[in-house]
Amino acid sequence: MPPPRSLRPVGVALVDKPAGPSSFAIVAALRRRTRARTGHAGTLDPFATGLLLLLSGAATRLAPCFVGLDKRYVTDVDLTSTTSTGDPEGAQLEQHAAPAERELEAALERLRGEVELPIPAASAVKIGGERAYKLARRGVVVEMPVRRSLVHSLDVITYTGESVRLALHVSSGTYVRSIAHALGGHCTTLRRTTVGPFDVEDSADVAHAVFLPASEALDRLPAEALERVPDAVRAGVLALDDPSGGAAA
Repeated sequence: MPPPRSLRPVGVALVDKPAGPSSFAIVAALRRRTRARTGHAGTLDPFATGLLLLLSGAATRLAPCFVGLDKRYVTDVDLTSTTSTGDPEGAQLEQHAAPAERELEAALERLRGEVELPIPAASAVKIGGERAYKLARRGVVVEMPVRRSLVHSLDVITYTGESVRLALHVSSGTYVRSIAHALGGHCTTLRRTTVGPFDVEDSADVAHAVFLPASEALDRLPAEALERVPDAVRAGVLALDDPSGGAAA
């Protein structure tokens, strides 16, 4: 039996994930460096890049405070084809002409505000007790559930006629791939730029991850996020906190 993971160092690491590795591989890399209990506050698909919040040591007990935060993304969408996964890793399902700019804007308007979209088949949602992506890999076709999301903003950065770059501000749990599919396309790139008050500009790759002290991270959160963890649990974490933060060991 492996030895128990340490409750120190305590803190929140802001990591800029590269394209390729899974989020769990990034978590494992940080855990190997610190030998501490390590978790995350929301994953990114392997093809995606950007901000991961990794919780170290006793701070893993604070995960509910960070999981439900709004997120911002930038994505490039190929408007000429859909894929089985909603991203470049899936098989092409359909190829078609891209919508005209006016048609695209009308479609974007329908996707702003409160929307209901099917969860992608290549997702970790459980269907009948099994992860959807495992069923998809075996070629099992299932009717995916619909998820209600809040799209605060959905803005065009650039439009080429065949592809569009979008900036999105969405509620937690929103699948950007579902938005791309609703536009008749698929994501070719996806970058998460913020999670709540935390910005990718303040992050580093996992080899140079710096811990934000748990006390400072909690101070940035709204009251409703703090209420997701009992006062006694937060106090216990803060008793182990290193207010100086610093680099991962």
